[in-house]
Amino acid sequence: MKRLILASASPRRAQLLRQIGQPFEIVKSDYPEPPLSDEKMVEAIALAKARSVQKRYPGDLILGADTIVVRGTKILGKPRSEAEAAAMLQSLSGQSHRVLTSIALLQGNRSLTAKEETRVWMRSFTGTEIHAYIATGEPLDKAGSYGIQGQGAVFVERIEGCYFNVVGLPLARLALMFCELGWPLWHKGGD
Repeated sequence: MKRLILASASPRRAQLLRQIGQPFEIVKSDYPEPPLSDEKMVEAIALAKARSVQKRYPGDLILGADTIVVRGTKILGKPRSEAEAAAMLQSLSGQSHRVLTSIALLQGNRSLTAKEETRVWMRSFTGTEIHAYIATGEPLDKAGSYGIQGQGAVFVERIEGCYFNVVGLPLARLALMFCELGWPLWHKGGD
């Protein structure tokens, strides 16, 4: 049977696939992500990640994804330092932003791509809260410097759109893509 391969080392994406009962293997993409200058790049990056893994596993279903946070016209990727994380969080305080995730599914010569957008509103928070949150270490590997599924949830007032998209993998959209490719949503006996 063909395997589902997640072309990502993201523990959050892996957890979401486990949550919906999808058996999969993780093969980290070797695609070197370029600095983001345009939000349209998120689609190309997801596809490039999937293609880099498909070269090694041509017969399997490959899932690539990329997530960015956009505040106004500024793209907020993963912070490179605590100071950058603090600046990102300060820019999000009391504001709304968009979270964009692009998904690429490749199987043989078929490819499907999709992009999901969720709007997130943050409450106002203090510099003391920002520094205490950064001290947890959680913001340092997340686009926008916060994790809605973790301790960063205390900053989120509300969202409009898919919660799972903010975590890193829009599950409803992914399920539709699986169906389009004929991939089963549920597996019997761990097959």
